[in-house]
Amino acid sequence: SCNFESNTCGYTSDADFMSWTLHKDGIVVTLEKGAGTGPQKTITGVLLSPTLYQDEWSCLRLVYQIMESGSLEVLQRMDGKSFDRPLWSSKTPSDSWIITSMDLQNTTEPYRVVIEGKPGQSPGSSVAIFEIHISPGYCLDCDFDESHLCGYSNQWNANVNWFVGGGRVQLLQNDVLNDHTYNNKTGHFMYVDSIYAKTFKEVAKVMSPMTTVPMSGCLSFQYQRSEETGNLFSVYTRDRLGQYQELWKAGSENQSEWNRSETVYNSLPLTNKKVVFEVAFNSRTGGRVALDDISFSPDFCSTDTEPTFDPSIANCDFESGFCHYTQDRTTGSSWRRVSVKPNIFSNGDHTTGAGSFLLAHSRLSPRSGYVSHLVGPTLPGNMKYCLRFYFSLGGFNQTYQALTVYLEQQSSSQETIWTQGEKSRGIWIAADVTFQTSQPAKVVFVSTCMSLWDCGSVALDDISMTFGDCELTADVLPSSLPGHCDFEAGLCDYTQDKQSDAADWEWRRGPTPTSYTGPRSDHTRGLGYYLHMEASPLLPGQNIRLLSRSLRGSRGFQCLCFYYHMYGSGTGQLSVHLERDGEHGLLWQQRGEQSIAWLRARVQYQCDTQHQIVFEATRGSSVRSDIAIDDIILEAGPCSGEQSISILVSSRREGEKRRKDKP
Repeated sequence: SCNFESNTCGYTSDADFMSWTLHKDGIVVTLEKGAGTGPQKTITGVLLSPTLYQDEWSCLRLVYQIMESGSLEVLQRMDGKSFDRPLWSSKTPSDSWIITSMDLQNTTEPYRVVIEGKPGQSPGSSVAIFEIHISPGYCLDCDFDESHLCGYSNQWNANVNWFVGGGRVQLLQNDVLNDHTYNNKTGHFMYVDSIYAKTFKEVAKVMSPMTTVPMSGCLSFQYQRSEETGNLFSVYTRDRLGQYQELWKAGSENQSEWNRSETVYNSLPLTNKKVVFEVAFNSRTGGRVALDDISFSPDFCSTDTEPTFDPSIANCDFESGFCHYTQDRTTGSSWRRVSVKPNIFSNGDHTTGAGSFLLAHSRLSPRSGYVSHLVGPTLPGNMKYCLRFYFSLGGFNQTYQALTVYLEQQSSSQETIWTQGEKSRGIWIAADVTFQTSQPAKVVFVSTCMSLWDCGSVALDDISMTFGDCELTADVLPSSLPGHCDFEAGLCDYTQDKQSDAADWEWRRGPTPTSYTGPRSDHTRGLGYYLHMEASPLLPGQNIRLLSRSLRGSRGFQCLCFYYHMYGSGTGQLSVHLERDGEHGLLWQQRGEQSIAWLRARVQYQCDTQHQIVFEATRGSSVRSDIAIDDIILEAGPCSGEQSISILVSSRREGEKRRKDKP
């Protein structure tokens, strides 16, 4: 923790970037545009904390200000990892200081907090930090005795609002209350009073800071409530889309003394959720509600509230079978699990390009007029789910009945939650379906064939299920993490080599312009973007290069995974290199035509010095030599599963020592 009043408390500026400056008034660390010169200086300042040893869950609160324009980001740097983990970021300027909170999950490994400030191009732009406070516990915890109120904020209403009570201050027309924390009149709490209510059902809301990591457990709080017939007191969660989910509602009892209440905070794979304490009054005599000592525990409130269902039970890539899916064989047709080896005529599966997927039927089937059902595991009711899957259709007359997804409830009623709307042209297309069920239900994939000429092949792969809204869960997909890029929004942190190659990688959507070469779609969603080498303007042997950002060395293994497409009779070469200190090392290489499908490659390597990853494509003998890449994932740790290459890259000093020792 540091308030920067007299020094920086061990926080230091990264010498590779512009320096942060401690101002003369002793209360602010600020980054101003134009401070710093030299070719290596950019308009970015990186502030590093001392090494932290935090084996318990903690909350980091940051008091900051972005003036005019700019951005501020907080990351966590673990020893031995090439990428920093994002914790929080903002690009919103303000006229005064703002407080934000972020949870630091418990870890046995030491780490550093990295604060990255970037002032904008507007005159007078700067980024300032006034205080950093790290304390044990969750960011939802609050006793309201600190001036920052733990980041809780009142949603302003013209008439009724939450106020800070206690500190020997009388509450409007009511007696002074003792707070719960200290049980005296000097402690503080939050309260809302109906005295200013002017209309029917006046509503006051106080909201927690946004949660920044997935959490599950028990949320408890102390409250007092008078005139129970004149007010409604409820607790909700609110997501980034403004959608509410009720957690708790007060009963009809009058609570003149502090009373503890508990509610389940559901485990959702989401960030960006707030807890909202809401009071609604129906008149000026609706009484008062007071709130104190909010706390969160990873333990469940009781055994009755402990969730026992993991939605990932519905995940399946069909590499090892049907997982938890079953078939309704009474309809006379079944889904078949098939695999296609890499070839230049028919597409493979979506997972690896050479694995297994499900096929409902094809035009060559000896019979027509049948229905294929694939039934998923039972899902508990009263929950919102996000279903993701990939499908591919082939044939002449694709109808809306080719693939449909139903929700089959225990009452035997069926509800259509998705129908095929895209003519996929034999490519894998991603489908996202958000649905909610009030009672236990099963997801059913149904393919209907009415007549021989209406039916084509219907393929299904990579089904996944999570809690929550698909639009929100997209924020925590790998594409939004450092070291990952699906090229949907550009090149991420990758850059074109402007010095050592003949052209640039092209950012493309859909098929390439030359026939009989290149992909017809991207790998991520089927309708998205990828990078490719357009062979037409190049000469045989010319190459293009894509560079990663500079990566820190690590004593442990790193895993590089990506998808590549090499289709065309004149296809040249795709290689992946590791560059450091002007030296080049080959990590992976493939030559010639491989498949009409996207194929997965995985490389496990170890390098203990700063380095870059380079993707290099070389044009082959003819214009039918397009090469494409997509869905790059670079993360710490060894590659899981089989079919990965392991490379060890030692430091220059160790290499020289081995050469000297060699007889």
